[in-house]
Amino acid sequence: MSGAEIGLAVSVFLACAVEAVEALTIVLAMGTTRNWSSALGGVGAATLALAVIIAALGPALTVLPIGVLRVVVGGLLLVFGLQWLRKAVLRSSGLKAKHDELEIFREEAEAARALGGQSAGFDGYAFTISFKGVLLEGLEVAFIVLTFGANQKQIPLAAGAAAAAVLLVSAAGVAARAPLAKVPENTMKFAVGVMLSSFGMFWGAEGAGATWPGGDAALLALILGVLIAANAIVWVLRRTVPLAGGQEPAPVDAGEPAGVGV
Repeated sequence: MSGAEIGLAVSVFLACAVEAVEALTIVLAMGTTRNWSSALGGVGAATLALAVIIAALGPALTVLPIGVLRVVVGGLLLVFGLQWLRKAVLRSSGLKAKHDELEIFREEAEAARALGGQSAGFDGYAFTISFKGVLLEGLEVAFIVLTFGANQKQIPLAAGAAAAAVLLVSAAGVAARAPLAKVPENTMKFAVGVMLSSFGMFWGAEGAGATWPGGDAALLALILGVLIAANAIVWVLRRTVPLAGGQEPAPVDAGEPAGVGV
């Protein structure tokens, strides 16, 4: 397996693991406070919808000329990765509240309890919220798998890495029967932001006709460069922004509502 393939598998695995943790939190909240069968029904329905979307979009990506595909995919990954990286940098520097799956679980559970007790039959609320959460997070998983896989002609490898991440997170969640609060999600998001941004620059430049010195080895230099730059920004923000504005580091809270993916 080449360095690019290893990087692809690791990037897809980490990104999909983050999305799986967020989807799991929603499903656990609906199952424990409302109705497990309806919550799992929402998961099944979302999975079927995702299968249809992937079946429709996957072949369309594979028929594009490789140069066009790399420019498009590189640009999308760069935008997507920089969004992850920007928020990860802000969280690491203390200027943005860190993502807390336990707090999200509590908020989802409280909202579910406010609507009444558990239902023995079909629970529309549990079904809908689970469906929405899994579909939104799953769409981001599908985007990552299709873009990475189609660009490198390695869809099976990308799909395998995504499946491994989802299965691992799901198994851990079922075993713990609780949100995976100890998973270093913010660190994972930082790493994913670095990887997606680096792959985006690498593939976008290749698609535009550039030739990287050293071939695939240049990707490692890009990843290292982005990582160093991101950590340098965190270091600067930690030392200058609070002093200039008199701010205290942001407390840990729920962050964004589920489905945003970053």
